[in-house]
Amino acid sequence: MSNLYSAQLLVFLALYLLVFVLCVVAIVDLARRPAAAFVSGGKRTKKFWGVLLGVALAVAFVAIPPPLGIGALSFLALGSAVASIVYLVDVKPAIAPYSGRGGRPGGSRGGW
Repeated sequence: MSNLYSAQLLVFLALYLLVFVLCVVAIVDLARRPAAAFVSGGKRTKKFWGVLLGVALAVAFVAIPPPLGIGALSFLALGSAVASIVYLVDVKPAIAPYSGRGGRPGGSRGGW
């Protein structure tokens, strides 16, 4: 029974660490984008996403299970994952052409 508990604990730890890393990746990308890109892309404001992802990062940090964290608010870690995924999958591609990083609205296809 103890081995099963240890395996479950490792799986939960890995999942919560994955959510935490996802939040870190999203907030680092957010910090590197100009505020004007959010308005141009039609995706709220940089401040809105900063607050949302900052709260998501704090919740993900607090939700890490006991060997590394305190494990509080673990049920809210799903919301942290959702916020980060929405940013990375929806907002980031929409603002990329306006971020001044060589992105183009048509994608990164080659041409003449």
